[in-house]
Amino acid sequence: MVKAALLAAVSSGQGKTTVTAALARKLVRLGQRVRVFKCGPDFIDPMLLERASGAPVHSLDLWMVGEELCRRQLAQAAAEADVILIEGVMGLYDGTPSAADLSRTFGVPVMAVIDASAMAQTAGALVHGLRDYGPVEMAGVVANRVASAGHAQMVAASLRDIPLFATLPRQPRSLPERHLGLVLPGEVSDIDVLLDQLADQLVFDEEAWKRLPPVSIETRPASVAQAPLLAGRTIAIARDAAFMFLYPANLDTLRALGAKLAFFSPLADEPLPAEADAVYLPGGYPELHAERLSQAGHWRASIRAAHAAGLPIVAECGGMMALADTLADQSGAVWPMAGLLPGAVAMQPRLGGLGSQALPTQQGPLRGHTFHYSTLDTAVAPVAYTTKHPSAMQGEAWYRIGSLSASYFHAYFPSNPAAVAALFVRSEP
Repeated sequence: MVKAALLAAVSSGQGKTTVTAALARKLVRLGQRVRVFKCGPDFIDPMLLERASGAPVHSLDLWMVGEELCRRQLAQAAAEADVILIEGVMGLYDGTPSAADLSRTFGVPVMAVIDASAMAQTAGALVHGLRDYGPVEMAGVVANRVASAGHAQMVAASLRDIPLFATLPRQPRSLPERHLGLVLPGEVSDIDVLLDQLADQLVFDEEAWKRLPPVSIETRPASVAQAPLLAGRTIAIARDAAFMFLYPANLDTLRALGAKLAFFSPLADEPLPAEADAVYLPGGYPELHAERLSQAGHWRASIRAAHAAGLPIVAECGGMMALADTLADQSGAVWPMAGLLPGAVAMQPRLGGLGSQALPTQQGPLRGHTFHYSTLDTAVAPVAYTTKHPSAMQGEAWYRIGSLSASYFHAYFPSNPAAVAALFVRSEP
């Protein structure tokens, strides 16, 4: 049994991430063992939430992750922690499946996060609507951007039978953002000071929290152990400020498949580790570091040599961008990249792709998502396309050039470990 809450809102922009981070840090400072999860595909919010809670943050998504793995992750967290917080995605009922579906599947009550800056008594109507539309079990409310104690009292009175758990005042300084979301925690020099300030300003009703009934996460028999399909193989993984969009579960899956992981930094002009049998280039922000990457001669030479030698290379989104001929950054400056994928990448002000998708493979669908603000202009014909969920429309192109597999698609490896293993094994000539 563990106390748990899913922090959700009527829409994006209500302050879910800020409130979840503040509450996590507050509870940690009260001596609680806190585990935080993030609904849906996301790389950046979990980094901030990990910093706030002091523990790794994994994804929960009934489609991409699957109910079985979601349940296992929650059960493990329940065994290790006093509190589980789950940050929702978009609005409570948005998406197929939605955060509300997750709440109902695992019996985790909703904590509604509302932006109270431009309302008072109407807060009650909003929260009751969120509760009753599904319906969902509504544990309480966190009112964000509250102007004063009097304002908080009006919000609390309007909620009737739903408790106001906490309030957070409008912040003079918000968490910095860029085109793909929040700025990475490591880039904010005083991020821990900022998180502590948020926790200090969170007016938290400890008695209401104590009355929150615990949740029981039922465990089920363990699934069949994963065969070590990558035993004895070393996978070189790019990991630095340009390549950091990595699901922790992807690394766990590669290890479960028997692979040894060796990390390196293209941004520091490090060549591939000599022992590498395959290469994984995850997404990130190559567009912010294009000049340095263009000057990283050792990195570029080593990835070209690996490709010429037939080492499997899997490049996702930012990883693919770094392997094109050129990359035009947000200022329009054009920089030479590694040149394994003929074509030019350019940033644009609007989204180029967003949403859950699946890649068809011989081992079945490999699920994941896409989220990018760049486009690739190439004459290379795709060997496959992902399928959008739930529309089943054509999604991202999947390119294959020799031993290179590249796409804007971010794969969630636990969704099909056998398909993942096949990507990192050298094809027979």
